[in-house]
Amino acid sequence: MKEMMKNTAILLVITIVAGLVLGLVYQITKDPIALQEAKKKQEACREVFADAISFETMEIADVDASVWAEEGYAQESIDEVMSATDDSGGLLGYVITVTTHEGYGGDIQFSIGIRMDGTVGGVSILSISETAGLGMRADEVLKPQFAGKQVEKFEYTKSGAASENQIDAISGATITTNAVTNGVNAGLYYFQTQLGGGSADE
Repeated sequence: MKEMMKNTAILLVITIVAGLVLGLVYQITKDPIALQEAKKKQEACREVFADAISFETMEIADVDASVWAEEGYAQESIDEVMSATDDSGGLLGYVITVTTHEGYGGDIQFSIGIRMDGTVGGVSILSISETAGLGMRADEVLKPQFAGKQVEKFEYTKSGAASENQIDAISGATITTNAVTNGVNAGLYYFQTQLGGGSADE
């Protein structure tokens, strides 16, 4: 019994000390991690909206889940919305951060810059864990294809893009291509329905 109590006391002390150490490490690393995340976010905003001077976080509007799903975006979520303004405070458009849960290797998160007329300024991938040499090529293959396009909705093709709204799929990575395309479309749909943005049809 004495031996059991001794071992229990030792385990208790070890647990307390480990908890204190973990808490201390968290406190030490919390601010640097937050700064790095903020820096990464700003870099993403600059990448998709190079001519904007400032970005301000906005409240995310509630979306009707049934309508969202009906439009084909049940696997996409809007994580953050930021307004992009020029040096005089004029609204240039928005930076919308989207997570798609349709990736082959898990969630893919990226930011989309969308101008007030509906033109996609660019896409910046924040988090991706797709297959090396295939889905991981999204950054080099897919990203450039969205920039500068003004369409209501994108679609991907395996036979080469023949129109403004078509995205040429990554060879051997259709799932990744589909996920990113759906994510961009979800951002566009949110922009069109919740932010009063323009589209190619207006």
